[in-house]
Amino acid sequence: MSASKDSPRKHSSIVVDGPDRSPNRSMLRAVGFTDKDFSKPIVGIASTWSMVTPCNMHIDQLARDAAAGADGAGGKAIIFGTITVSDGISMGTPGMRYSLVSREVIADSIETVAGAEGFDAVVAIGGCDKNMPGCLMALARLNRPSVFVYGGTILPGIHPGTKKECDIVSVFEAVGQHSAGKLDDAGLHAVEACSIPGPGSCGGMYTANTMACAIEALGMSLPNSSTQLAVGEEKRDDCRRAGEAALALLKAGIRPRDILSKRAFENAITVVIALGGSTNAVLHLLAIAHSAGVKLSIDDFTRIGKRVPVLADLKPSGKYGVSHLVRIGGLPPLMKMLLDRGLLHGDCVTVTGKTVAENLRGVGPYPADQDVIRPFSDPIKPDSHLRVLYGNLAPGGAVAKITGKEGLRFSGRAIVFESEEGALAAILDGRVKAGHVIVIRNEGPVGGPGMREMLAPTSAVVGKGLGSEVGLITDGRFSGGSHGFVVGHITPEAAVGGPIAIVRNGDTITIDSVANTLALGLAPKDLRARLKAWRPRKPKETRGALAKYARLVTSASEGAVTDKYLSL
Repeated sequence: MSASKDSPRKHSSIVVDGPDRSPNRSMLRAVGFTDKDFSKPIVGIASTWSMVTPCNMHIDQLARDAAAGADGAGGKAIIFGTITVSDGISMGTPGMRYSLVSREVIADSIETVAGAEGFDAVVAIGGCDKNMPGCLMALARLNRPSVFVYGGTILPGIHPGTKKECDIVSVFEAVGQHSAGKLDDAGLHAVEACSIPGPGSCGGMYTANTMACAIEALGMSLPNSSTQLAVGEEKRDDCRRAGEAALALLKAGIRPRDILSKRAFENAITVVIALGGSTNAVLHLLAIAHSAGVKLSIDDFTRIGKRVPVLADLKPSGKYGVSHLVRIGGLPPLMKMLLDRGLLHGDCVTVTGKTVAENLRGVGPYPADQDVIRPFSDPIKPDSHLRVLYGNLAPGGAVAKITGKEGLRFSGRAIVFESEEGALAAILDGRVKAGHVIVIRNEGPVGGPGMREMLAPTSAVVGKGLGSEVGLITDGRFSGGSHGFVVGHITPEAAVGGPIAIVRNGDTITIDSVANTLALGLAPKDLRARLKAWRPRKPKETRGALAKYARLVTSASEGAVTDKYLSL
C-alpha cells in the first residue's frame, strides 16, 4: 500500500511497498539496499562528476559526502550521474554549440531519473557553468524537497615568472597578446601551464561562480555554499549538511516552488548585480523562473538594476578572484549588507527552513582592511553593470555587461562576420581596427544552433590592446570572463530575420549603456527595405541534438528554454 500524499515517502513508496513490488526491491538489494532501507525516504544525489573538466573532477567524492549526510539523517541515498561539457575546452570550436544545449540535457536527465526511480528528495551537485541552471530547472520541475550544492571555486594559478595570479581568462587573453607580438611562444606556454592548478570552477566572477551565488540568494543552497574552495573540508561538510537538509525539508514539507518565488528571484538579481556577475545570469534565471512557473522578464533586471550598485571588485573587469572573496567571509556578509540596506527581501524562505533574514542574523561584517567588497559610499558603479538594451538592432532586447571602466557609450563602423571563427581570425590577423564594431551573427539559439559563448574573440580583442577601442555585438552570448563594449543575446536573432541579419560592413552602430540603446544608423525606410529582401539560410543541422534544440528553443529574451511551446 502506498504512503499518503503528505508522507515523506510519497514517491518511493509507490516503487518499493507491497508484495507486487518484490521485483523492484530485488533490483535495489543489488545496489546496496537492506530490509530496513525500504522504509526510509529515498534521496537522489545528482552528481555531475566527470573528468571532462577540472570544474567537476572532484564531485564524485562530494556526492559520496552528500549521500553520507542523507543516510545519517535517516534517509537512503542513491547516487546517479548526469552530463557536463567543458565550456573552457569547447570554447572557440564548433563543440561550443553544445554548451547551452547541455543545460537542457542536464535538466531533462535529473528530472527523468528522479521521476522514474521515485526519489522523495534530491541533492544536486554542480561545477561547470550549465550545471547550476540545469540542476535548478530540474529541481523546480520535480518540486520535491531539494538542495543544490556548488562544487566550489578553483584556487588561482601563480605565474612562475611574475608571481601574479592567473586563471583561464589569462590564457585566452595571452593568445591575443601572442598574436600582437607582446608574448613569445615560451611566454604563452608559461601562462597555459600554470593557470589551472587543480579542481574547481573558473576562478573569477564568471558564470559558474555567478550562478552559484545567485542560487544561494534564491535560497536553494545552504549559506555560503557558493563561496567555498573546491578542495578542503569546508566543502565536504557543506555536502554532508546538504544531505541532512534534504531530510529536514522532507519532514517540514518545504519544496522548491515554496522557495522559488518572484521575490526570491529579485534577491538573486540583486546579488548578481552587486557582485558584477555574468550576463549569462540573465539567460539562466529566466529559464529557472520558467521551470518554477514564475513570471520573470529581462525588464526586471533593468528595474532592479536602477537601485543596486556594483560593489565587488572581482574579475574579469575587477582586481580579485573569488578565492579572495572566500578568504574574507564569502557571500553572507555581502547579503547582510544588502539586507540592511533594504535591497533584499528578508522574508523569503530557504533550504535551511529559515528565512533569508534569519540565516543572516548572526553574520558579521567583512574585515575592515579588505577591498574586495566596496562600501555603498564607494561602489565600483552606482547602478547595474548588466544593461538590457533595446533599439532598431534589438527590438526584442539585448544584454550587455558594462562596468563603466571601458566607458559608457561606443559608436563605430560595423565589420560583419557570419561566425565566431571568422571574427577571431580577423582579430588575430589585424583586420579588426580601432573604431570597429565587430558583428558576429547566425550564432543565436536557432542559428548556431546553441548560442555559443564568445570568450575567444573578446579575449583576443583585450589581448590585442583594443578593449576600449572596439565594440562587439552578437546574437550569441558571452562567457562570464568577457568584458568590454560587448553586447549579446540580440533578439530577434539573425536566423529568424532579426535586424542584425541585415547589417553591412561600414554601417554605424552605437552602444549606449546610459540610454540603454543599441542602434543601427540606418533610415527606417532603408532598414525596412533590407529586411524585406532578407531570406533565411538553410539549417546548419538537420538531425540529432542540435537540430532538435533549434526546432524547440525560444529566444534568448525568454531564457532560451525548450519546453515553452509544449503547452500552447
